[in-house]
Amino acid sequence: MRLRKALWLTGGGLALLTALYAGASFQGSNGSGPRPFRVYSSLEPFDDIGLPDDYLEKTEWVQARLMYPPHPYGRFSRPLRFGGNRDWREGGTSWSQDYPRADRNFAMAMRRLTRVHVRSVEQPVNPDDGDDIFNWPWMVVGEMGDWKLTEAQALKVREYLLRGGFLMMDDWWGSREWARFMDSMAIIFPDRDIVEIDDKDPIFHIVYDLDERYQIPGQWALRQGTTYRDDGATPHWRGIYDDHGRLMVAMSFNSDIGDSWEWADSPRYPEKYSALGIRIGVNDAVYSMTH
Repeated sequence: MRLRKALWLTGGGLALLTALYAGASFQGSNGSGPRPFRVYSSLEPFDDIGLPDDYLEKTEWVQARLMYPPHPYGRFSRPLRFGGNRDWREGGTSWSQDYPRADRNFAMAMRRLTRVHVRSVEQPVNPDDGDDIFNWPWMVVGEMGDWKLTEAQALKVREYLLRGGFLMMDDWWGSREWARFMDSMAIIFPDRDIVEIDDKDPIFHIVYDLDERYQIPGQWALRQGTTYRDDGATPHWRGIYDDHGRLMVAMSFNSDIGDSWEWADSPRYPEKYSALGIRIGVNDAVYSMTH
């Protein structure tokens, strides 16, 4: 039964479902049109890459990425090392870590592993851009120990999630970065617990069975001969549920799934980490389209 379900989800059934899903956005959207595609500067110069030929193609599904202001005490907030106080709205700050190479590699994986009609390029989303956030029911966001939302932005993200949006959060490590992460998350959801996701949750089984999960290190860690930083030795798969039991936020704490996508085509990065990172992403994306 599970195999039959997975084949349907990764075949024509999911393509039909996503066509309806993308056309209507998600519950509560005001129907306003999305912002045009735009390329921003990456925090990592290696990730500033050219555009694919089909980047203007209209598709059913887009890899959207949440933009945010950096935390004043974040890892990438030291001006002497990282080139001064940049305007986060123009890229080159924490939200653009792994962008856009990780997003384009994952979009390519979604094209190959499902029949979803996927756009080849990502969509950075600024929560201050009116109601644009409600046009993108799936979003990833990384380097979570470095975000610092304003109250208005936090309330916008809360509304986005309660309307049916989904956030996949990634790449923050240890107790200090968790505390910085909670500066904003506590404003978004002061009334909801962050819990460890049970191994039996559908998000771990909707396409791939992911009972055997392990820490996914960044390329930066492997260069140093380790798999983590600070006191982030134990990977956690945490989340926040809505009142109907739908997972709104999926968190990979003490792992770097973004790097597993970004370096998926590099012989310098072990295949086993990219294999798991891509499977987790596919499961999260399909879950977000079906729940």
